[in-house]
Amino acid sequence: MSPFHRPPQFNWWVGNRAFTLFVIRELTSVFVAAYAVLVLLLLRNLALGRDAYEAYLRWLVTPGMVAFHIVALVAALYHSMTWFALSPKAMVVRFGEKRVPPRVVVGANYAAWIGVSAIIAWIVLRASP
Repeated sequence: MSPFHRPPQFNWWVGNRAFTLFVIRELTSVFVAAYAVLVLLLLRNLALGRDAYEAYLRWLVTPGMVAFHIVALVAALYHSMTWFALSPKAMVVRFGEKRVPPRVVVGANYAAWIGVSAIIAWIVLRASP
């Protein structure tokens, strides 16, 4: 390592609002990953039989798990909304020779999100007793 290179401090991101929002956005992925693990556990307990599945469902309604689901939902919404805001920078869309305006790309993302959510809600609500 060069003698002129100082390693960054642990809280290098705290002094700049843009960096702070970036780190918070990246930390929300931890909650998204944890929720994916919960879905995998759900499938595992479903495969283990009715007793395991019902025990898992009872565990999901404990206060700590309900709180986790609320925090995970907020994290997923923040993660999604910030990604939609960044998507025109990450993916330049062209229609012929012209670049599609960034707000159209963001709007298309939100429209797709709302459309897929509506389809899923329709399937779930239709299947409910």
